Amino acid sequence: MADCVVRNWEGEQVGQANLELKVAKEENAAHIVHRALVRQMNNARQGSASSKTRAEVRGGGRKPWRQKGTGRARAGSIRSPLWRGGGVIFGPKPRDFSQKMNRKERRLALRTALQSRIEDIVVVEEFLEQLPRPKTQDLVAAMSRWGIEPESKVLLVLPEKQENVYLSGRNIARMRICLADSLNVYDILHADNIVTTAAALEKIQEVYGD
Repeated sequence: MADCVVRNWEGEQVGQANLELKVAKEENAAHIVHRALVRQMNNARQGSASSKTRAEVRGGGRKPWRQKGTGRARAGSIRSPLWRGGGVIFGPKPRDFSQKMNRKERRLALRTALQSRIEDIVVVEEFLEQLPRPKTQDLVAAMSRWGIEPESKVLLVLPEKQENVYLSGRNIARMRICLADSLNVYDILHADNIVTTAAALEKIQEVYGD
C-alpha cells in the first residue's frame, strides 16, 4: 500500500489517498516490466518497410554486353545489386513485429510499473468545475501550483473523458492525457510526473487492483 497526498486546485494539501496494487516480486519486476514495454513498442511498429530484390526491379532482362571480348567485367543484368539502380541484397521486407504476452502478465507489469512511480504521482481533487471553458493557461498555472516543473513530461489521468480538460491540455507540448482504464506501461514510465484525480485513482484501483 502507498499513500499519496491529495491537493486542491490551489495546490494546498487537503487529504490523503491510498493505492494498493499487487505487484511482481522484486527479483522479477524489472524483467516483466521490460517485456511489457518491448511488446508495446514492437506492436506499435508498422513493419511496412520494403525494398526490391533483383528479381523485382524493373528491367535487366537482356544481357548488357557479350560475355567475352569486350575487356569489361562479365555482366548478366543491369539490375544486379552491384549496379546503380539494381536490387537490394537482404533489404527489409514487410513483416509483423507484434509479440504476445499473457493478459495476467500484462496487467501485472502495468501494476508494477505504476507502483514504481508512486513518488512521482500527484493526486488532485476534481478540477473540471475550475475550467468552465477550455483555458490552457489556467491548467499550466495549476500544474505549477501542484509542484510540477514547466519542462516536465506529464501524464494526466482522468476517470472519464472531460472535454474542457482535454481541450485545455492538448496544446501543452509535454502533456499526454489518458483515461484511468486505458493506462499503458510506456506512458507510465515515460512521464516525469503522473497527475491523477482522486476519482481516477479510485478507478485505477478498481480496474487494476485484482
